[in-house]
Amino acid sequence: MAFRLALSGLNAASADLSVTANNIANTSTTGFKGSRAQFSEVFSVSAQGVSSTATGNGVRVSDVTQQFTQGNIDFTDNSLDLAVSGQGFFVLAGSGAQAYTRAGAFRVDREGYVVNSINQRLQMFPPTAQGGFNTGALSDLRLVTSESPPAATSAVEMILNLPANAVPPPNSPFSATDPDSYNHSSSMTVYDSLGAAHTASIFFVKTAVPNQWEQRLSIDGNAVGAPQLLQYSDQGRLLTPAGGAVAFPPYTPTTGAAPMSLAYDFGETTQYGGAFSVNAITQDGFTTGRLIGIDTAASGVVQARFTNGRSIALGQIALANFANPNGLQQLGDTNWAETFTSGQSLLGQAGNSGLGLIQSGALEASNVDITEQLVSMITAQRNFQANAQMISTSDAITQTIINIR
Repeated sequence: MAFRLALSGLNAASADLSVTANNIANTSTTGFKGSRAQFSEVFSVSAQGVSSTATGNGVRVSDVTQQFTQGNIDFTDNSLDLAVSGQGFFVLAGSGAQAYTRAGAFRVDREGYVVNSINQRLQMFPPTAQGGFNTGALSDLRLVTSESPPAATSAVEMILNLPANAVPPPNSPFSATDPDSYNHSSSMTVYDSLGAAHTASIFFVKTAVPNQWEQRLSIDGNAVGAPQLLQYSDQGRLLTPAGGAVAFPPYTPTTGAAPMSLAYDFGETTQYGGAFSVNAITQDGFTTGRLIGIDTAASGVVQARFTNGRSIALGQIALANFANPNGLQQLGDTNWAETFTSGQSLLGQAGNSGLGLIQSGALEASNVDITEQLVSMITAQRNFQANAQMISTSDAITQTIINIR
């Protein structure tokens, strides 16, 4: 009997050593979660129950539980390295099934999809036309490789001051090449529908009427439309046109692009003092852009940045949580699968519904405490030695009985 009891102890200690060895071996594995062996005593139970004099039948391994505590966040220089700070798992798709992981070491494959080391694709909530994300569907996260399309300039806002003491220029009629035929000018870059840049120049000519200015527009040296009048009050505020909106007729560029129709907003212009000053010029067009970087927000929103200053939301990284994470099935490669015990996956957005935040340019380290594991190893070793000694003692007793004559 004692042999079997001690043998069960040897098996339990050996299993404990195996779990400890696996934890130690994965100390440097990204996203790894350590395990703990749990043991239960064994009794023989009859119809009458357990006898008060029963000594038990040894020990067995009742479970090996995973410890889903947070690992340290190690920062890297790779923008595709992702870590979850808090609860949640990244969702992966591959081989027709979903998997879940805390290991966020991702890269881009030749088709532009974000994948892990075994080519499982990271899942996201796709963007909608309204600017949000469709949280009812999952799709593969793919980094765009095409250029950002251009947009033609249609609206320009100018904030400037015209000198109140200005007099009409000495030369007439107006000529863009004659600086003595206008008082002041300002230029800016505008874009056509193909993304080609053009120079738009605004000229201001003081008229003989008090507080009145004539302004003209030229694009690439070509006059656009007739001159427009700006009338200011004796307090220096713009009176006409109402609201300061001036629309010019279409200008057809030589690039083959669609005609450009520019609307200028002079509502914030003033006529004060004796100096001409331009405080701000803005326009809504932009040229073609090339992809220069990927940014991931703490909420999981992935933005593609382009050389034209534009950013496009590619999607929002999906996170999954479970009612019982300890019920997840380990698949290897730091992946888990959903089981009946774990419950169904609950998909959500980072920062919502108890899910953690996503840290870009970082990886979650293994949560294994090497010091704790070394102590566990010593304890398991002592348990093994004690049970082995029990077998040796039982053998000696048995041998003594055999030697009785």
